[in-house]
Order: sequence, then C-alpha cells, then structure tokens
Amino acid sequence: MAILSYREALNRAMTEEMLKDPNIFVMGEEVGHYQGAYKVTQGMLAKFGEERVVDTPISENGFAGIGVGAAMVGLRPIIEFMTWNFSLVAIDQIINSAAKMLYMSGGQFKMPIVFRGAGGVGGRLAAQHSQAFESWYVHCPGLKVVAPATPKDACGLLKTSILDNNPIIFIESEVLYGFTGEVPDQEFSIPIGKGEIKKEGSDISIITWSRAYHFAIQAAEELEAEGISAEVVDLRTLRPLDEEIIYNSIRKTNRAIVVEEGWPQAGFGAQVAYLIQKNCFDYLDAPVERITQEDVPMPYAANLEKLSMPSAEKVKTKIREMLS
Repeated sequence: MAILSYREALNRAMTEEMLKDPNIFVMGEEVGHYQGAYKVTQGMLAKFGEERVVDTPISENGFAGIGVGAAMVGLRPIIEFMTWNFSLVAIDQIINSAAKMLYMSGGQFKMPIVFRGAGGVGGRLAAQHSQAFESWYVHCPGLKVVAPATPKDACGLLKTSILDNNPIIFIESEVLYGFTGEVPDQEFSIPIGKGEIKKEGSDISIITWSRAYHFAIQAAEELEAEGISAEVVDLRTLRPLDEEIIYNSIRKTNRAIVVEEGWPQAGFGAQVAYLIQKNCFDYLDAPVERITQEDVPMPYAANLEKLSMPSAEKVKTKIREMLS
C-alpha cells in the first residue's frame, strides 16, 4: 500500500487513464501551467502537453459546453471546476445538455464526461464559496454523483468515472486534498453505486459521505469508550445509491442518523431518511435523525463557521440522545 494524499490519489487516477487512452483530456482554469488551483493536476502538463491539459479562460459555461461537445464526438473530457460553487455558472450545460443528451438523442450520443472539482465547506471562505451542492445534482436524472471521502476511494472511483459513458458529477471535499491514506500500489477501480461499511457496529448506523464521513468516524470511535457501538456506512456514490447497504445496516442496529455537509431543507439526507422509513420502518426503534449544515449562509468568522457546521461533537450528542 502506498500512502498518498487525496490530491495525489486523484492525480494518479487521471494519469493512469490518460496514459492508456489519448482521447482523455483535462480542461479547466489553471489546470496546466499553474499545476491546478489545488495542485491536483500537478505535473500533468509536462506529461501530456497543452492539447490534453488545457488551460481555459474564466468561463465555466463555455468550457463545460466544449466538454459536452467533445464527449458527443467520442472524446472523454475531464472538466475541472476550480470549485463546485462556480459550477452554477455552467449548470445549464450540465443539466440541460450533458444529463439529457443520451435520452433526447434516442441513444445516439453517449456522454462520457467527468465534471470534477472542490466542493463542500471550505476553510473561512464565506457564503459564496462554502456550499455543498450534491443534492442539486442528485435531483437530476441522467447524472451520476460521486462523493469520495478517502484517497483510496477518490482514486478508484475517479478511474471508474473516467471510463463511464455517462456524465459524472465528481465532488471532492475542498479540505481533504491534503488528507493522506493507504492506496493500493497496483491499478484498481471501485464500482460506482457501491457503498462501504467503514466501521462495524451494533447500536446505531451512521449514514454519511464525503467530508462528513470524517466527523462520523471520529464520533463513532470516541463513542466506543462510552460503550456505544456505532456502525459507519460511507455511501461513496449518491446516484446511483447503494440502498441495500443502508437497509442491511439498519436491520442490524435498529437506529439511523444521517450526517451531511449540505443544508437541511431538501438535502440528500432527507431522501435517505425517507428511504429508511419506507423500507426499514418495522426495524426502527427510534426516528431517523439528521446532522447537517445549519440553515444559514456560511459565515466568514471562524467561530461562527464552526458553529454552523456538522461536527463529531454534534454527532455524539445526537446519538447519546437517541440511545438514552
């Protein structure tokens, strides 16, 4: 096992696939000469040249549209948004072009495109740059939505995403780029639509994804000292969703809490909670609970930012209440 950072794992995934297929290219702001805003594409310009690592103007709608057109004619673009907050400028291309092209063309045009970049809550980046948008994209049929929490999952899922013939929304937590973890030395891939039990438990199931996984696993490990056994289910991909891993966990623990970075109103966790009560109602010993971002624009002040975010402490407090 190699020890790689989250950004190095993503770089490795793109590099391995680009070495095998000349139709794969990366496009986005500062991906080339600046080596990537978060250094995810570091070294790739030197390996592949300017035709395959393409710096763009600040025009998300424009280069997202170029990516859609390239995918329609057989190329496999990886479109980097410097942050998913900027994807709002390109959302028409993502929703009305990429997501619908296969259906509206009667299957004539496949759409092998990955939209990827930093998402979720940043570090003191305030209201316009600290937003978790996965529920927006999960809402749209035609898209697949991936949100890995660890370097291994980031590498394996990005490789699978690049080879998929459907448009992929690949959301990378902005604060995890420096997070390190084990990644297999040999080439590997992880299937889209398969979650993973990251920690076994018997008292409660914590359902989570992306950065919120780290709050969940910290809470679960600290609760062990109190005699509380929490199971942590990392969904990894949100659409398609691995429903069975959720239901099997809850049939064992009889309680569930969903932890996410997004806002509470119509968040993806609400959909998960609905599916749990619909399919596991007879197994539940308590209502399904949620831990989310507070229902406010993200503050800039560090103390207010911390108060508004999910945390391991909030997860522990809620679990203690559920088990009391």
